[in-house]
Amino acid sequence: MTSHRAGGRRPAAPVAAATAVALPLAGLALLLGFPRLDLHWAHHPAHFWLVLATAAVSSVLAYTTGDAAARRGDARLSHVSLAFLASAGFLGLHALATPGVLLATSNVGFAVATPVGVAIGSLFALRSTTEVAGAAAVAEVALARRLRWGLLAVMALWAAVSLLGLPPLDGPPAQMESVPVVLAVPAVVLYAVASWRYAHLWRARREGVLLAVCTAYILLAEALVAMALAPTWRVSWWEWHVLLLVAFALVAVGARRSWHEERFAALYLEDTAAGHREASVLFADLQGFTTFSEDHPSAEVTAMLNDYFAVAVPAVVRRGGDVDRIIGDALMVTFNRRGDQPDHAERAVRAALELQEATARVAAGHSDWPRFRVGVNTGPISVGLLGTHGARTHTVIGDTVNTASRIEGHAPAGGVAVGAATLAAVPGARTTPVGTLRLKGRTEPVEVHLVLSLEPDPSTPA
Repeated sequence: MTSHRAGGRRPAAPVAAATAVALPLAGLALLLGFPRLDLHWAHHPAHFWLVLATAAVSSVLAYTTGDAAARRGDARLSHVSLAFLASAGFLGLHALATPGVLLATSNVGFAVATPVGVAIGSLFALRSTTEVAGAAAVAEVALARRLRWGLLAVMALWAAVSLLGLPPLDGPPAQMESVPVVLAVPAVVLYAVASWRYAHLWRARREGVLLAVCTAYILLAEALVAMALAPTWRVSWWEWHVLLLVAFALVAVGARRSWHEERFAALYLEDTAAGHREASVLFADLQGFTTFSEDHPSAEVTAMLNDYFAVAVPAVVRRGGDVDRIIGDALMVTFNRRGDQPDHAERAVRAALELQEATARVAAGHSDWPRFRVGVNTGPISVGLLGTHGARTHTVIGDTVNTASRIEGHAPAGGVAVGAATLAAVPGARTTPVGTLRLKGRTEPVEVHLVLSLEPDPSTPA
């Protein structure tokens, strides 16, 4: 699979990453080895805004990676998002521990929140390196969704216990000094393993955002070391705050430099970037659109399309369809792109019928407007990335897609035509034969049927 890999070797990038990894450790060793260099600087407002800015960057990363993971159903990106979320949430709590800013005195629970959050993030960082596909990938995405809610609940509980001064976060700060040390040892190992695996992935795909994630995980591990060893308010203590900011900023910059279409594509699992599914594909376009366009001003044509798509798109999205593209008057929608819709054929047919019902209501007030015809086909597809920087898209290809387009051409205006595979997967459909479709390269013709109605959907309220 090569569609999402950048070409050529860039030796400057790994050298820069190695330097970024080595310098903080060297600096920390120097400061701890020569305490007179480890100056004391207690500036509470600077601490508050530094930590809050770091939490904000991590929050943005958690949201953007989580959104991309949800759209593509990618398990790896789901866990990367959770790693950022864990750090962001607990960093926000740590900012509240700054005395004299929001709280009058330091809060023990908030003070140790950062190592807790970064350590929890190491679990998700390692989990994100697991390569899964098919049903296992779908299950992993569902698990990540539950873990996200669980993580948010833990953060809320931690904040409540800290503010109320409940055990075990009610003791003096001295009792909590061992927490960073205890957490740092396993978390550093987990981040190191995760970084090593991402380095292997970067060597295969050569995309900057991968190298940024790889480097960020090492910087997070180094930050944990500094948390465990550095005295409070010393330069070495400030170092781990800066390391956290640099780690998340590196990933943000790496993502920003990626092409805006599928910005986090380099992190996708192989099954997301170049996988195979059993899916249903819906095509719709307006019969007579060319003639209508020739006879009407462009502004009127645009208004007509917008009125139609305003009801057509929600009709297919409600049934779980992914709008792959809109080209002129044509609409392409996929079902089961993420592999999580076993009833994709029924979803597609119901979406097609609801699209026709919704657009018919719009057309009722415009007798001269063309009407949609819709075709649905079911079968194997290839799903993945096409193109490169400058033009990149996540789409589906294959004979199933091509046949769906041809079936749509055989549907009458206002009708829904389906192939035999789709019809076999929707036993409750009432249909009438349209005929056969002969395609180049096929020895057997494709049977086309016009769907008249479906049995009521029990999941839809009466």
